[in-house]
Amino acid sequence: MGERNPQIAPGNAFTRITSAAARIAPRAAIWLLLALFVLYPLARLLFMLFSSDGQAGGTGVANLAGVFTDAYTRRALGNSLLLASSVGLCGTFLGFLFAFAVTRIDMPKGVRAFFSSVTVLSFVSPPFTGSIALTLVLGPGGLLQRLLHLPDFTIYGFPGTLLAETLTYFPLAFLTLAAVLGAIDPSCEDAARGLGASEGRVFRTVTLPLCVPGLANSFLLLFAESLADFATPLVMAGKSFPVLPTQVYLQITGMYDLRGGAVIAFVLLLPAFAVFFAQRFWVNRRSYVTMTGTGFARSRRGHAQPPRGVRAAILGAISVVTLFVLSLYATILVSSFVRVWGVDNSFTLDNYRFVFTSGLNSIADSLLIAVAAAIPGTILALGVALLSRRGGASGAALEFVSLVNYILPGTVLGIAYLIAFNSGPIVLTGTMTIIVALCVFRYDATGIRSIIASLRQLDPSLEEASLSLGASRFTTLRRVTLPLVLPAVKAGMRYLFTVSLTAISAVIFLVSVNWSLLTVRILQCITELMFAEAAAFSVVLVAIVFAAIGCIDLIFRFVCPRSS
Repeated sequence: MGERNPQIAPGNAFTRITSAAARIAPRAAIWLLLALFVLYPLARLLFMLFSSDGQAGGTGVANLAGVFTDAYTRRALGNSLLLASSVGLCGTFLGFLFAFAVTRIDMPKGVRAFFSSVTVLSFVSPPFTGSIALTLVLGPGGLLQRLLHLPDFTIYGFPGTLLAETLTYFPLAFLTLAAVLGAIDPSCEDAARGLGASEGRVFRTVTLPLCVPGLANSFLLLFAESLADFATPLVMAGKSFPVLPTQVYLQITGMYDLRGGAVIAFVLLLPAFAVFFAQRFWVNRRSYVTMTGTGFARSRRGHAQPPRGVRAAILGAISVVTLFVLSLYATILVSSFVRVWGVDNSFTLDNYRFVFTSGLNSIADSLLIAVAAAIPGTILALGVALLSRRGGASGAALEFVSLVNYILPGTVLGIAYLIAFNSGPIVLTGTMTIIVALCVFRYDATGIRSIIASLRQLDPSLEEASLSLGASRFTTLRRVTLPLVLPAVKAGMRYLFTVSLTAISAVIFLVSVNWSLLTVRILQCITELMFAEAAAFSVVLVAIVFAAIGCIDLIFRFVCPRSS
């Protein structure tokens, strides 16, 4: 006995060290990446903002005070908050209607796939493309006004900007809420019905409260997206409805004032961070677990159908929205086959010849960057969500830092990356790495928030039971946790791939002669009044996104058939 202990102790020590390293290494790697691609660019940006010629000074503080004393800027700030809040509320409501319809209303599989696919149309093209289509349909002398013989009216200003941004960003809410609604065990609602509750009461007291994490996450994502969008207000808002993101863009690109634009952008961070903390406080007050591994067996008959009147109202509402969205993008499709929209509507294929000759490199480069961002970005999102789920100050800090780049306006984030990686100690400008890193660490927030919302519904006792039966943490993750949150993981990957193809506000500052992106080419065509060519590029972009989403769905169906 005395000779065996010296042999066992070293082995036990080695096992403990290896186990500790396996737990610490992923967290350390994620924090290192976040420090490099989130905190470091922001720190360089803030240093430039609050310093003068490398020496600390009061210039940045004076400019920051000037933002709140200037009447026009205060008006723009108020407009930005009004627009972001309205987009958050309207987009979350619309996304919930679509998510509820495709997950709870019995309809043919093809119809369900059709409604889900139409939601993708709103963000598979850059925001300014949809805004132009909206102008052609509803603008002065637009197509709808001519067909219905309506008097001329203007959609510019707050109404048009709200409509354009809501239609563009509500798919974010749909992706998040569809995953949350699909993960709710029908037996929870069956239990309420068994106690005599009506369908309306079941919805109010069971279904809707369990969706609170998804609703709050959706509002936060849409609020931040609207607060950072300069392209849509640039086309739709006009001078009557100034907003800060457009001021940031014009300040940087028009007046070449990096510091002035950074000061305005810094003001935008304050309400975005306030909404983040309010959302987190609201969600963390209650438990939203629905998958516990105890109690009811999962209902085999699925979710009960809502009343006929409710079904008709929901299907009617999403059908109207679907038809309107299709009309907008039908305008883009038709204009891609004409020489000059509204002037010479003769049929031509020259626009597509232009795309597949002059724009072939843009297609190849955009696809490569999107794939390179989607795969590691999905792994990173899952890692951040799992680590932040453990709670405590470390988990809260990890979740917060992972969201910082998403809150930053895209134009300012692009400038921050340009400042940080254009000179030592790390030089990445002109490479694919900096574009991929920006896409991952800016747009991964949707996947992270979606996975976190799904994890909140998963009772830790399921994983504890697996561990108590001798399974390793990796096996528990692979066999228990991951299959249950796979719909949210898939939604995050689909979104990350899509926005990596359609990003414009941030990456436009990072492209070089070595990399030509589809969105940049579309913007160039629009600024050069080549609207037919821009429409053809947009149609090709939509087709690429749908084909890629189909491939992603097939991959996930092969990896985990039950998740499909």
